[in-house]
Order: sequence, then structure tokens, then C-alpha cells
Amino acid sequence: MNNTFEFFNVRSVNFKNELFAGLTVAMTMIPESLSFAILAGLPPLTGLYAAFLMGLVTAVLGGRPGMVSGGAGATIVVLMALAASHGIDYLFAAVILAGLLQFLVGLFKWGKFVRLIPQPVMYGFLNGLAIIIFMAQVVQFKVSNGTDTAWMSGTTLYIMAGLVALTMLIVIGFPRLTKAIPASLVAILVVFGLVSLLGIETKKVVDIASVSGSLPHFHLPNVPWSWETLQLIFPYSLVMAGVGLVESLLTLNMVDEITASKGNANRESMAQGLANTINGFFGGMGGCAMVAQTLVNLNAGARTRLSAFIGAITILVIILVGAPFIEQIPMAALVGVMMMVAIGTFQWVSLRIINKFPKSDIFVGVLVAGITVLLHNLALAVLVGVVISALVFAWDNAKRIRARKYLDKDGVKHYDIYGPLFFGSTANFLDKFDILEDPDRVIVDFRESRVVDMSAVDALNKITERYAVQHKKIELWHLSQDCRSLLKNAEGIAIVNIMEDPTYPVMPGK
Repeated sequence: MNNTFEFFNVRSVNFKNELFAGLTVAMTMIPESLSFAILAGLPPLTGLYAAFLMGLVTAVLGGRPGMVSGGAGATIVVLMALAASHGIDYLFAAVILAGLLQFLVGLFKWGKFVRLIPQPVMYGFLNGLAIIIFMAQVVQFKVSNGTDTAWMSGTTLYIMAGLVALTMLIVIGFPRLTKAIPASLVAILVVFGLVSLLGIETKKVVDIASVSGSLPHFHLPNVPWSWETLQLIFPYSLVMAGVGLVESLLTLNMVDEITASKGNANRESMAQGLANTINGFFGGMGGCAMVAQTLVNLNAGARTRLSAFIGAITILVIILVGAPFIEQIPMAALVGVMMMVAIGTFQWVSLRIINKFPKSDIFVGVLVAGITVLLHNLALAVLVGVVISALVFAWDNAKRIRARKYLDKDGVKHYDIYGPLFFGSTANFLDKFDILEDPDRVIVDFRESRVVDMSAVDALNKITERYAVQHKKIELWHLSQDCRSLLKNAEGIAIVNIMEDPTYPVMPGK
């Protein structure tokens, strides 16, 4: 259902699943938001505020029930340099501007262009993201020694690894007993209880940062509201907006596939933009959809907006009153849950059917995954993948243009064209004509072809001119009205037969 307040429709909601899913999402989002805020050199609460504000606004106003948004590392990494060089207020200003840009994308209905992302790019994106999620958990096996950090060793390492393994086993095995309660939530509670009862010394959430605080309050970024400030923050805001939308809309597509339903990309873009703008005014570091938490949410059985709403409210309650409890949760439990999410995110099917893919698709998938893992730049990875896929498609179609040639009983030469005529195939098209040897009358039939862009129109002009130089007439059959009107040299040189001509439009550029 697409109604904004659909979670109030009692008949459509499994309250138990939504409640447990929301609680689990909150528990897995808190350490991640804290970690990314600390990584960016920001106060820990900016991460928690982002998790609360992003989750709340997108849960109510977003275009995809079941999707979870929060303070994501993919977006804050873009702004780290700005915060380091100019301070946190400039970061908040950049987040506000990024939100406005995202809102405009949704308002002008540009979100639909994410549908142009090919499947190999999706595979590469998800596989790369799975590796990033997994590697981010491995870092939790480090401990701080004053100003330095070092890998765990000895008993500390064995305890951490054992608790992570126990968590993963519970997540794998508990659903075989019952699916009434999310396995990830059970795993967190079991490990928490075990550590508390036995007094086991291990790394906990409090060892990353405190999660206690007050309600977020309105704060106008303390920056000069000038053209110079806009010039400074705009590039950062543009990249953040792009990264956030790409990750959010790809996540939306992923949820569409999992739930066999349809989300609204433009509405989600507007919600993401509004949420980020609010973040900038209320001290949040901004964010976007979170793939890992969304998968946790869906795996727990959530399908409506209620779970994300509960998750956001839970984070706020934890900030206000629940910090002492949450701070004692062992990091091993959260690491184990997130590792299982990473394993579930990885598209194992892509490995099983890799031998059935064209080599170009394999290359694109591996390249996108590699850029995602090495650069953590999701927007660049997807952009490169789409561009390469488009070039491969253009090359393949350029080779498909063919011409069947024959002379009829009246001595007229016919060229029946097959395949699309566009910028990539114009050279092959022009090479197919034997202008010097052809008779005085030539017919080129586009019944089985299509003139796609201005490069194709230019090629038709060129071929008519070449025949005109030899004082020969050429008839172009089955061209669209748009194409005929653009053939500026057709009159007196080319005879355009309008019988049964199609009405498709010609693209205005390459």
C-alpha cells in the first residue's frame, strides 16, 4: 500500500513482526552510526541524531515501505574533508544543500532514471557493498591502547571470536525452531545475557562512545550565507546528494525485488532530501538508505512503514533514557549480526551463473564491485558501470545493422535496412552503398530499421548528397515524420515515400 500512514491500517500490519524488526534495526544501526560519526571526526550524537531523523522522516514520507534510512557512512565519507578543513557548521550547511538537491530530483521526477542501471551493475554494487559491510565488522577486532589501536590477541581475541561465532550460529539456526521472533534480535539478547551473567570481559558499545544525550534542537549553521560559501559547499553537496540517491534508489529496487512490490523512486528522493535538510538544521550528519539495516528489517518479516518508524523512535528513546542498557551490549553480538547480513547481501547466484554471462557483463560486475570496495564511492562505481554497459550495448548494436540488396524487374536497386541506425552504426551504414555502380534510381527501405538520433539523420543527408553528386535519385521509404522534417537536403535530392511511414520520434542528440 502506498498510503503515507498505511501503518495505521490495522488489517495490513503484522504488529509483532514490525515491532521486533524495528527494535532489531535500532540495535544494529546504533553502533554503525556511532562508528561513522567517530570516523568522520564528528561528535557521536551527530550519528545518532542522523539515524533518528533520517529513519523517522523517510518512514513516514518515503516511497518504499520496509526500507530503512539512517546515518550512512557512504554519505558522510564525502563530507569528511569539508568538516576537517572548515568545521562542523560547514558540514551541516552542505547537508542542507544536498537535501535540497535531492528534493528537486524527486520533484522533477528524475528518480526514474535509476531504472537504467543494468543487472550486472546491481550485482557488482551489492557484492561490493557486502564486502564493505563484512570488512567494517572485522575492524571491530581492534582495541584502543591510548592513542593507538591494535588487533586483539590472546584471550580477548578468542572471547570476541567465540561470541561472534555464537551469534552467527543463532542467526542461522534459530529460524529452524521458529520464525515468530527475529533471529538477529534473539542472538543479540542471548549474547548480552551470557556476557552479563558470566561477567565476561569483552568489547561493548560503550567502548566506542557514549550514546546518551538530549533531544535534537534547531541550529542554524554558523557560516557566512554568501556566494563564496555556496561555491565552497556546492561540490560536496552535489556528490553527497548523488551518492545518497544512488544508494537509496538501488536499495529501493532491491526491496522491490525481495517483496515483489513497487516503490516510488521520486517520492523516496523527495523524502530523502527533506530528511537531510532537517538533519542539517538539527545537528545530524545526514545519510541515506541503509542496505544492511533494510535487509535486517526485511529478514525479520517487516513489510510496512511501522518497523522503520519504531526503529527511529527506539533510537530516540535510547538517546534519552536507554543509554546505560544499550552501552552494555557486546560488540561481538552486533558484529555477528552484521556479518550475517553481509553474507546475505552478497549475490551468490552471480557466482553460480557467471559462466552464462557475456564477458562484458562479468567485467562490469567485477569492476563495479572493485570500485565500491576500494574507493567506497558508490556513485562512481555505479556511474562507471552504467557508462561501460552503455558503450558495450552501443558497440553490439552498431555491428547489427545490415542491408539486403537486390535489383527489381524495372532495374531499380533496393537496399532493405535491418537494425538500428544511430551514432554507433552510421559508418557501417554508409559503407554498404555502392554509389558509383548503382543505377539511376535507388530505394532505401527502413521498414525493419529505425532512425534513432541526429547522427543517423546526418548519415541520411550524406548518402542523399553522394547520390546527388552522381545525378542519381534515391528514395527513402518508411521514415518517421520527425526524420523527414529534419532531412534538410531531401527536397530535390531524395524522394521520401510517406506510405505506411511510422510516427516514432527522433532523439535530439547522441
